Amino acid sequence: MSLMRRRIAALGSLTPSPVLALRDSDMPTDTKEAAEAASTVAPFATGLNGVNQLVNMTFKDALWWSLGILALTVLVVRLLEIAWSKLRQVSAMSMPGERQAYWKTSQWGWMPGLKRNLIYAPLWKKRHNREMKLSGAISVGTLPSRLHFIILSLYLVSNSVYMFYLDWRQENHFSLAAEIRGRSGTLAVVNMVPLIILAGRNNPLIVMLKVSFDTYNLLHRWMGRMVVLETIIHTVSWAYVQVAADGWESMNQRILHETFIASGFCGTIALTILFCLSLSPVRHAFYETFLNVHIVLAFLAFAMTWVHCASAELAGGLPQLTWMVAIFLLWLAERLARMFRLAYNNWSSRGFTQAVVEPMPGDTTRVTMHLPRYVEVMPGTHAYLRFKGVNAWENHPFSIAWVEHHPEGDKTTDVSEKHYTDAELKRGTTSVSFIIGAHTGFTRQLYNKACSAGTSSMQIKAAMEGPYAGHHSLDSYGHAVLFAGSTGITHQISYLKPLIEGFNSGTIATRRVTLVWIMRDTESLEWVRPWMDEVLRMPRRRDILNIRIFITRPKNTKEIHSASSTVQMFPGRPNILTILRKEVEEQVGAMCVTVCGPGGLADDVRQAVREVQDENSVVDFVEESFTW
Repeated sequence: MSLMRRRIAALGSLTPSPVLALRDSDMPTDTKEAAEAASTVAPFATGLNGVNQLVNMTFKDALWWSLGILALTVLVVRLLEIAWSKLRQVSAMSMPGERQAYWKTSQWGWMPGLKRNLIYAPLWKKRHNREMKLSGAISVGTLPSRLHFIILSLYLVSNSVYMFYLDWRQENHFSLAAEIRGRSGTLAVVNMVPLIILAGRNNPLIVMLKVSFDTYNLLHRWMGRMVVLETIIHTVSWAYVQVAADGWESMNQRILHETFIASGFCGTIALTILFCLSLSPVRHAFYETFLNVHIVLAFLAFAMTWVHCASAELAGGLPQLTWMVAIFLLWLAERLARMFRLAYNNWSSRGFTQAVVEPMPGDTTRVTMHLPRYVEVMPGTHAYLRFKGVNAWENHPFSIAWVEHHPEGDKTTDVSEKHYTDAELKRGTTSVSFIIGAHTGFTRQLYNKACSAGTSSMQIKAAMEGPYAGHHSLDSYGHAVLFAGSTGITHQISYLKPLIEGFNSGTIATRRVTLVWIMRDTESLEWVRPWMDEVLRMPRRRDILNIRIFITRPKNTKEIHSASSTVQMFPGRPNILTILRKEVEEQVGAMCVTVCGPGGLADDVRQAVREVQDENSVVDFVEESFTW
């Protein structure tokens, strides 16, 4: 009996739930029902009520771990590739071409099939980098490769699973909405961390993993879309509960007067506008405007998210606040890295960078940047350029075509005619040259400015940020085939001089280089004439280099003549597969095929490389592109 009394006393001391208290009160029935409904709704519009924080943190760990494991896997593969390439280079660099047969054949029978069906495969059939156009002016972008599609699918599906792994059995829909609000908000901020890492051109993963910025940009775009979607779900799920609890007027008042709600709502609006502007037809039509607006809106979205997390009525703010601090530190570090590169490359005690700008045939501009210090530039790199008086706030990437290092106090010396030590050159300056085709906006303004000078060239102040990329060394390949379309020659010509010099010094494995350049007319030869003349004068050039030039729209057939057996010109378009099969028949050691040019040419070369994989030869493929 005493035990029973204690239990009854304990029950009597309990405070009834809001719903039970309302039921036992003397309030009118209608008022009771309204108050009872509000008591089951209002708590889920604030704080972490209804939020399953344990599961949220579990999925945060799962998402970051999965991305980290992917990066670690790529790193291991890259390290193995680097070690294998170095072994191949060291063992083959002292061998003549006919003795590199071991490296010509794949050491793993499954590798050619993997390249053909996955690594180099487009998503469907042949198309990958050729733009899909709704009209002559409206582009909807390009298709991802098969490997990219698999990675993106895993990322999107995993996010969908994390998003909708909820307690759907809850009878209270407002509690479920609160759980959705917490899950979507957590995932949005979780995805912002890799989003900001992949957005930076100084992303350290580019160097570590040797993955192109183009690939990171693709992942960045899809991560951004996922962040926007999760942010909208987060906002809508909160609004659904808030309106049900206190009506539309209450929601509007909180948006206008509460820092926590107002900052979150502003961040959602900024991300939604950013998403609309980033749609491919809009982005391509107003790309330069999009870049500037993108930076402003992205900064606003991140700042508002920080305020949103910090102003929550919780001790220390929302749990996601520390992640926002990390995001801002990453963003700040990347911006500081850009500023450092700009300052280091373009200013020294010798002064500032000067650019010589020359108008060329075919609406093209040749630019030579005379940097005030020595800068190491590897073949296959690109840099971002700015010019005073030509939208100076804009910067665009261009492939580096030619590099010359000058001893201190001498910018005109032809270094190839004299011998200087590395120490002497490193105390001097560097000149970096580009070929820039005039399209619209920035490139057209630069070309018009060069033409309006009334002289063969003009000098203006400029700045170069870079170099970037240059991950693909050809030194370990016995055979290199370089395809270039129009101004894509800038990327390919940067390899010629280092390869010939390495061949002469016996420090590389390369014994055969074939350059295939497709151009509209012979006027395009003027773009690279001074550099090509230097290449053709190099010792033993004929022993290693073959050049094939295809003129698609010759003005006069008499212009097409072959200077020698190693420099040949042909009318019309080349048959890529025929050329590549002939190269495979004469293959020397391992072969690397690279392409830089229009998307259609890149897709043709990619398809040809996949087809010759049947020969069980080592044929690697590298595509240089800037998707935007």
